[in-house]
Amino acid sequence: MTATAPEFLEVEGTDIAVRRAPGAAPGIVWLGGYKSDMLGTKAQTLAEWTAKEGRAFLRHDYSGHGESGGAFADGTISKWLGQSLAVFRRFTKGKQILVGSSMGAWITLRMSQELRKAGDDRIAGLVLLAPAPDFTAELVEPVLTEAQKRDLQEKGFFEEPSDYSAEPYIYTRALIEDGRKNLVMTGPIDTHCPVHILQGLADADVPSSHALKLAALMPADDVTLSLIPDGDHRLSRPQDLDMLLRAVGEMVRRAG
Repeated sequence: MTATAPEFLEVEGTDIAVRRAPGAAPGIVWLGGYKSDMLGTKAQTLAEWTAKEGRAFLRHDYSGHGESGGAFADGTISKWLGQSLAVFRRFTKGKQILVGSSMGAWITLRMSQELRKAGDDRIAGLVLLAPAPDFTAELVEPVLTEAQKRDLQEKGFFEEPSDYSAEPYIYTRALIEDGRKNLVMTGPIDTHCPVHILQGLADADVPSSHALKLAALMPADDVTLSLIPDGDHRLSRPQDLDMLLRAVGEMVRRAG
């Protein structure tokens, strides 16, 4: 499936690249991970599936990612959340299912909170893959080396090799400080909709204990946690993609 050219939505002076397809509700909204883009395997698989199903599909690149404007190092959770909310509000109608991968699961949970706070109750379900909510505080800060702490203080960032790209990951002081303002795992989480979490037990980036903790913080919601024994962080193998589509399809069925 060849991706069409994106359209752009200006959000606070930055052009955010968007791809959307019309179709039935509930629509599917994709939220990608840290330094990922909307043309990745999982997003493309969902695009093909929704096209066959005649279902609406929406995806975008955060600033500094993919085809969007802005610098990656200028990004924060608050900034990427604001862009995601702007895209959602501009391009969706009716009930929606949010599908968030890794950091996208954090954005998804924050979107759910902000939409409900604004009186928008259109979220019909959440599908979270290898979810990494609060990763700056829960997974990055506790293991910072003295050298990394010094870089954050003196340079405002530190770099770390990436298993997924020739370019290193960049973690900025602004990202970490802003992350503390967006924490969702500090107490019970009430999404007011069904949640399905997919987590690989061979995930070297986000431990399965993080997904278990997240599920335990949702006592009021209908939460399904699917553990994939040999699944890694990407969850992009054919069998992982099949599980993703089954989870989204079941969420659509329930919403309908």
